[in-house]
Amino acid sequence: MNGIIPLYKPRGMTSGDCVYKLRKILHERRIGHTGTLDPDVDGVLPICVGQGTKLVNRLLAGGKIYQGEITLGFATTTEDLSGEVIKRVELNQAPTATVINQALSQLTGAIKQIPPMYSAVKVAGRRLYDYARAGETVERPVRQIEVSQFTRTSPVTFDASNGVARFNFEVHCSKGTYVRTLATDCGVILGIPSVMSALTRLESGGIDLKQTVTLAEVATAVDQQQLATVLWPLEQVLANLPQVDLTTEQWEKVKNGNALSLTCTAPEVALTYQRKIKAIYQASVDQAQLYRAQTMLLQND
Repeated sequence: MNGIIPLYKPRGMTSGDCVYKLRKILHERRIGHTGTLDPDVDGVLPICVGQGTKLVNRLLAGGKIYQGEITLGFATTTEDLSGEVIKRVELNQAPTATVINQALSQLTGAIKQIPPMYSAVKVAGRRLYDYARAGETVERPVRQIEVSQFTRTSPVTFDASNGVARFNFEVHCSKGTYVRTLATDCGVILGIPSVMSALTRLESGGIDLKQTVTLAEVATAVDQQQLATVLWPLEQVLANLPQVDLTTEQWEKVKNGNALSLTCTAPEVALTYQRKIKAIYQASVDQAQLYRAQTMLLQND
């Protein structure tokens, strides 16, 4: 059982909950997810199974796309609606769309970001959320992230009864980006406390929301012995890589992790044997046409 499940994670569950349930459904221990989604966030959560777990870092390295909502007028401890309100300003009117667009544009490109205290980032061996829950504060590492797009996707609405304004957004960003921190940073630029009030991951690891399946659909597929309908083979996941069909002699070398001389120009290639990808090899930086092992997938049958 090797491949990727394009899972839809519902709100109210952690990413770890999804892995736990899939282990029971599939009766497979080798399962991992490709980037934590907070319990309040739904959307694409690629799940790696069997030999697919060796591709976690590869899938994590890809960019992600989200859509969500920002509420202006209050801020919380967690930067989303799950935390306690720590600041509130009752608005008399909503900021103009132009002003908001300008704020979002300041948060695009290569920018630095400080992860929220309620996050899984480790400092001195402890998760930041452990410090936060204990009422402790520590200096947080500054991260370099890339935001290629951060745009408003709805009119700005004003809720006079609660003194808040809201608008929807879409963001395209690199791995390691905390979208809720982008939401609060937008408020900082505007001079108004803000919070991320909704978020859905639309795309991750080359998988978009329309391709996802639910936990219930996975369970049904297993019961009906149709797992192939929800488990993408590694060949599909790695379809963007140039493929090299191995001879029997080359296959014997690959099984031992030996380098190969190949007439290729690509920086990395997928090596196949009997129509199954068995390894990903990278071009040597110091010797032309020599490729060395990068990821071994020998048990991909």
